[in-house]
Amino acid sequence: MQHDASDDCLTGRLIYLVGPSGAGKDSLIEAARPVLQGQGVMIARRVITRSAEAKGEEAQGVTPQQFELLCSQKAFALHWQANGLSYGIPVQIDAWLKDGRHVLVNGSRAHLSEARVRYPNLLPVLLTVDAGVLRQRLLGRARESLDDIERRLERSRALACAQDYTVHALDNSGELRDAVSRLLALLRQEGVLAAEV
Repeated sequence: MQHDASDDCLTGRLIYLVGPSGAGKDSLIEAARPVLQGQGVMIARRVITRSAEAKGEEAQGVTPQQFELLCSQKAFALHWQANGLSYGIPVQIDAWLKDGRHVLVNGSRAHLSEARVRYPNLLPVLLTVDAGVLRQRLLGRARESLDDIERRLERSRALACAQDYTVHALDNSGELRDAVSRLLALLRQEGVLAAEV
């Protein structure tokens, strides 16, 4: 059971970034971090049942048993399972949102509908990438077996077929700086960031 924030008065906005593994969400977040934090946007650190030494985002790595304990303690605002791992967003985001801070989270496409129920003014952003580029990125990071990569690619294709057209799509098949510029432009358009002077 997740923490219920649906009745709380949340004045900040949750920016819910999703996309297939390998689309570059972590790289996008890190590249945009100076601008986002400079304008007061908080960036949530995920809790994942993966070794802290594993390549990838700066997540808090925990064991499955530790994750279950955190769930029982209602430590997560959102949590889900995907690709054999458990992911959690710390409940601290609700305090930030109540304080009027905007918060960026690295979320899950499959969990988007539940996140929308809990955060009705959520801003969903889908990072997309060309299938060939995605395959090369997954192979290049050498985090999973070839079978695991194929499962990830299949899951990505299945979720892409069920795309929600109310989600803002940003392509990250090319230069990262271009995707960062598009993300920042979207956030300015949505009033999350101040307009450029």
